[in-house]
Amino acid sequence: MMSNFFERFFKLKEKGTNLKTEFIAGLTTFAAMSYVLVVNPGILSAGGMPIEGLITVTALAACIGTLLMALMTNYPIAMAPGMGLNAFFAFTICLTREIPWEAALGIVFWNGVLFLILSLSGVRTKIAEAIPAALKIGVQCGIGLFIAFIGLKNAGIVVANPATFVTIGDLSQPAPLLALIGILLTIVLVIKKVTGAILISVLVLTLIGAFIPVGDGYLTQHTDSFIGMPDSISTTFMAMDIMYPIEHLAQTWDLIFALLFVNMFDTIGTLIGVSRRANLLDKEGKLPKLGPAMNADAAASVIGAAIGTSPVTAYVESAAGVSAGGRTGLTSVVVALCFLLALFFTPLMKVIPLMATTPALIMVGILMMDSFRQLDFDDVTALATASIALLAMPLTFSISEGIALGFITYVGIMLGTGRYKQVTAITYVMAGVFVLRYLLDLK
Repeated sequence: MMSNFFERFFKLKEKGTNLKTEFIAGLTTFAAMSYVLVVNPGILSAGGMPIEGLITVTALAACIGTLLMALMTNYPIAMAPGMGLNAFFAFTICLTREIPWEAALGIVFWNGVLFLILSLSGVRTKIAEAIPAALKIGVQCGIGLFIAFIGLKNAGIVVANPATFVTIGDLSQPAPLLALIGILLTIVLVIKKVTGAILISVLVLTLIGAFIPVGDGYLTQHTDSFIGMPDSISTTFMAMDIMYPIEHLAQTWDLIFALLFVNMFDTIGTLIGVSRRANLLDKEGKLPKLGPAMNADAAASVIGAAIGTSPVTAYVESAAGVSAGGRTGLTSVVVALCFLLALFFTPLMKVIPLMATTPALIMVGILMMDSFRQLDFDDVTALATASIALLAMPLTFSISEGIALGFITYVGIMLGTGRYKQVTAITYVMAGVFVLRYLLDLK
C-alpha cells in the first residue's frame, strides 16, 4: 500500500524509476554532500556563532529545505546551507564588517524574503538576464578561490606574513602535512568517481589524526561514543535580529544584495545543471518548475535564518544521485531522512579536526572554478571583468568587494570603449551605487 502511495505521489513509473532506484539515489546524494554537516558548523563558528547546536541546525536546515524542494517540485534535488554563502556570512559579514552574528542572521532573513518576492513576481528572471555573463562566471569562480583559500588557512598551509601578507606555513607540522595528503586523496577519489569522495577523505584524516599526538592530546580528540542525542538549537533558534538591517540600511544594503546575487545565480545554475542530467528540461531547454524550485530555495533560507544558519540553497552534489538513477522528489525525501538520522552521530562529527575539513573546502573550490572555461578568452572585456571579480574575493577576504569591483570594471570598460548602449540599466545602477559606496565609505 505504501508503494502505491509513493507511485501516485511521485509518479515513479511516469518518470522511469522505482522505489529501489530512488532509495539508492538518495543515499548516493547524501554521501556526496554530507560533508556539509562538518564544514558548515566550522565556518559559521569562525564568524562568532556558538558552535554548540550548529550540527543540528545544519542538518535541520538541509532536511527542511530538501523536503520543500521534493514536495514543491518533485525534483531529485537536495538542499543545505550553501558553501560560499556560509563563507560570506562568517568572513565578510561577521568578521570583515564586524556585524554580530544575530544581525547577520537578520540579513539572511531579508535576503530570503526578497528572493521569495522576486521569485513570485517574476522579476527574478529579468535580473538574471540583465547581469553580464562574465560577471556571473567571475563571481562563482571567485567564491571557489575564496573557499579554497579558507581551507588552506584553516590547515596552516598558508599563514600570515607582514612582508608578503601570506606565505607558506610549516609543512613539517602534522596538521598541514596531513591536510595536504587529504587534498591529494580527495582529488584522486573524485577523478575516480568514488561516491562520497569528500566524506571519505574527511573520515580518513580524522581516523589518522586520532593516532598523531599533539601536545597533551591527539590531533583528533578521542571520544567514548560515536552515537548520541543531537545538540539543542536553543542558542540560535529565533536569535536573528531582523531589525538590524533596517536600522543600519546604509551599512547592510550591499550585503543583502550580494547574498541575493550569489544565491540567485548559484541556485539557477545548480538547478539547470542537475536538471539537464536528469532530463527534466523541456524542448526549449528550460526547467518547467523553475519558479516553484526558486520559491522552495527562498523559503528554505528564511527558515534557515530562523533556526540559525546561512542561506540554504540547491546542491550540485544532487547530480550524484541523478547519475544513480534518481528522477523524482522521492530521492530528495531519502536525503532529508538521512540528514535527520545523521544527527545521532553528532559525537563523531564533533571530534573531526579543522584540518580534516580542508580537503572538502579545496575540492569545492576546485569544482566551482569549472565555470571559468565558459568564458570567452578572446573577449578582453569579459576576461577582465571575470578576472578582477575572481581575484578580489580571496585577496580582500570579501565576496561583496569582488562583486562590487566586477560591476565597476565591466561598466568602466564598456563606457571607455564606447559600448555604453550594450549595458543594461540594472548593471548601470549597481555599478553607480557601488562607486558611491566607496566614495562615501558606506561600509
